Amino acid sequence: MTPQSTIDTLLDLAADAHDVPGVVAMAATDRGLIYEGAFGQRDLATGVAMTKDTVFRIASMTKAVTCVAAMQLVEESLIELDAPLSSLGATIDRTLTAPQVLEGFDAEGRPRLRPAKRPITLRHLLSHTAGFVYAAWNADIQRYVTAVNMPSTTSAKRGSLDQPLLFDPGERWEYGINIDWVGQIVETLRGASLDVVLRERIFAPLGMTDTGYVPSDDQYARLAGLAQRQADGSLQPLSVNKPTVPEIFTGGAGLLSTAGDYLRFVRMLLGGGTLAGVRILRPETVALMHGNHTGDLPAGVLKTAMPARSNDVDLYPGRVTRWSLGHMLNVDGGANGRAAGSVNWGGVFNSYYWIDPVRRVTGVMMTQVMPFADARVLATLGGFERAVYGAAGH
Repeated sequence: MTPQSTIDTLLDLAADAHDVPGVVAMAATDRGLIYEGAFGQRDLATGVAMTKDTVFRIASMTKAVTCVAAMQLVEESLIELDAPLSSLGATIDRTLTAPQVLEGFDAEGRPRLRPAKRPITLRHLLSHTAGFVYAAWNADIQRYVTAVNMPSTTSAKRGSLDQPLLFDPGERWEYGINIDWVGQIVETLRGASLDVVLRERIFAPLGMTDTGYVPSDDQYARLAGLAQRQADGSLQPLSVNKPTVPEIFTGGAGLLSTAGDYLRFVRMLLGGGTLAGVRILRPETVALMHGNHTGDLPAGVLKTAMPARSNDVDLYPGRVTRWSLGHMLNVDGGANGRAAGSVNWGGVFNSYYWIDPVRRVTGVMMTQVMPFADARVLATLGGFERAVYGAAGH
């Protein structure tokens, strides 16, 4: 079998077995595209076939894009990685410049807060060490949100960001709403909404014509349906509302994209900030982004507090993972081909990507399944990755 047919067979079988409802996968080296394919159903409710131009809710794959926009600001000396965010002036929200830490709850269930021991920096936010968390993996913030009647972070409402920290900045790693705050900083310093900034400075230059927060009618017609994994392993379609203009454009989630568009984005990072002669970042900035910014702090493993939204997260059992400025970092490589120093992440609907700057390989696999870190999707991703490295000659 050829490398192309090997991957085709793997993904086709995964769709037939309902390991995925449907899937689009693409991969490239620094020399160009080495694989693209679409299998299964775009929407289980309608039975429409998956196509390569299907639009997906990429959720937290938005984060890497927002982090690139933030590093453009760093390159232009509009913000420093390690300066207190209060140094940016009064235009920056007090949640960032005078952060409070949740210490617990009193006998009546009221939150007990104290000032943070040190200021938040951009590096803290980009590396998820600021102290912000997500309710999906933290019961304490769930309790806080209920106690003060805050909107959920999935609501895309401005008030959802006004959370306290769960620990002092720099003391540990925990995945959270940090990149939503980065998006707010980008808007403030650029003087434009995040959707405009990303479109003008990243999407349009890279030719990512199907990526944005609010779909056109044509893009909505190509939008993949969502499915929920059941206890017996089957998949059931989920009914979801049409994406509309949100109250805020969140830096940590919310983008819609295609596998082809997102592959252009990760190929740019694989190319040291350049794709097809278009420079988005300097090579040294990309290298800085992809370094270890959490030191010895454990990173990447999460215990679910919302089983319907996420499984426990340990994408690389037995492997050392840390966090870069925007992605998970595979300190000692991966079991399926990637080298040490590769970066990766995904979205809550089980879309994933990786970038391997050593072996010069990058890949994207998109499906729409909940909860996150679905074992059968991850097995499909592992098989896809192994086949891609074989096709690339590794």
